[in-house]
Amino acid sequence: MTISLPRGLATPALVVDPDVLDRNISRMAEASRSQGFALRPHAKSHKCAQIADRQLRAGARGLSVATISEAEAFARSGVDDMFIAFPVWLDADKARRLRRLADEVALRVGVESVEGARRLGDAVRDSARPVEVLIEVDSGNHRTGVLPHAAAEVGKAVADAGLDVVGVFTFPGHGYGHDARARERAARDEEHALGEAAQVLRDLGLDVQVVSGGSTPTVGQWQPGPVNELRPGVYVFNDATQLAIGTCGVEDLALAAAATVISVPAPGRFVLDVGSKVLGSDRSPWVTGHGYMPRFPQGTITGLWEHHAVVRLPDGVQGPRLGSVVAVVPNHVCTPVNLADGLLVVRDGEVLDRWPVSARGTNT
Repeated sequence: MTISLPRGLATPALVVDPDVLDRNISRMAEASRSQGFALRPHAKSHKCAQIADRQLRAGARGLSVATISEAEAFARSGVDDMFIAFPVWLDADKARRLRRLADEVALRVGVESVEGARRLGDAVRDSARPVEVLIEVDSGNHRTGVLPHAAAEVGKAVADAGLDVVGVFTFPGHGYGHDARARERAARDEEHALGEAAQVLRDLGLDVQVVSGGSTPTVGQWQPGPVNELRPGVYVFNDATQLAIGTCGVEDLALAAAATVISVPAPGRFVLDVGSKVLGSDRSPWVTGHGYMPRFPQGTITGLWEHHAVVRLPDGVQGPRLGSVVAVVPNHVCTPVNLADGLLVVRDGEVLDRWPVSARGTNT
């Protein structure tokens, strides 16, 4: 990790290395382009207009988002092509908001049920721009999505609701694992499930154009085949989990929480002014403790409270002094970003800019 923390920095703060960030964005864009995939990165990982702009200028076709309010926030910043990669369930308020959004931007929405399709059709009927639908498929993660053969029933309901079925999508959450074999298996699962679902829909006479998969762990395992769009998100920053499972190196970590040592109660133990309200509370099964410290890679954050992190070091390892500033890479970067008002952009120990987290808290 190359972030050099500025002197006098008010902590805790999320700090971004723009050079690593831009390298991560460029590398993913080039890899997708060279292999023939459209790239529609998931913006829930950064929630930041400046980073979205970098992704789009690097060649992304549009953004993926998780919620209607996230799409609204990026629409306000000028993004005009988005996919809500979530099986949206519309109540009256969300239906009104989605209809307004459909009048303003090119919009794709995820659907996984007959009733969800009907509600969506009622909400966006006669919108200024046609809303496109992707049907969510369960490729092995067992979260949301229909089994491939069941895509036919949902696809028919979408068409009956007057909407265009343009594709299928999935999330390969089971691709997280300590070795590349888990990631490769999940990528093959995606290909098989998405390919089967796409063919089922084509057999109904539906014009399936988009076959969308891919997460940061599985994106490097893709082979030419049915999938033609990828939606990774965490790759812009990476995090302690991606480092632990081997999808990035220390040099690819673009974000860390800057924290001050507020207590050194005993040799081999110190306390930082950063807790769950900054780092989030995710305990990754692949990471020991509550984060990774590049300066103390053998250290373990053994305890996390709202505003405290207790760190233990192995015997013989010299700890930091009281008042010094330490970088902590979160286990799962998406939550800390959603908790922050802004990101400090730092190069060579100088703060260059502050980017607002413009979609902070957009959870509906």
